[in-house]
Amino acid sequence: MEPVKILFLCTGNSCRSQMAEGLVNHLHAKRAKACSAGTDPRPVHPLAVKAMQELGIDISQQQSKPLETFSGESFDLFITLCDRAKESCPLKFEGKRRLHVGFKDPAEKKGTPEQIYAEFRIVRDAINMWLHDFFDVMEVDR
Repeated sequence: MEPVKILFLCTGNSCRSQMAEGLVNHLHAKRAKACSAGTDPRPVHPLAVKAMQELGIDISQQQSKPLETFSGESFDLFITLCDRAKESCPLKFEGKRRLHVGFKDPAEKKGTPEQIYAEFRIVRDAINMWLHDFFDVMEVDR
């Protein structure tokens, strides 16, 4: 069976959607192929790269991309990971199935460097847990 094609969308495409893309392509590669984009892309956050490295997943070569990069492509799942992206996403980029799962933006965390990095790890783990449940419990296969 061909892998499910997923597009993750956030505003900046710098943290949450990048981590989700890396998690899917590393941990669920037999079942899905993920891409990510942003409505207002920013460079991939170094703390997102660091947090993923803890899991043995290298996202250092991933790039932030504007949503328009995927214009005309078809996706099986279109998943927004932040409320702003959900509200501003044009309908033409919807997949066969559209989902919204909001996660806090770890880049907005205030505090010490340790507290900010801890937030990246918390969000990474929350996305990872959600993806695990999504693939195992919700059965995303076509």
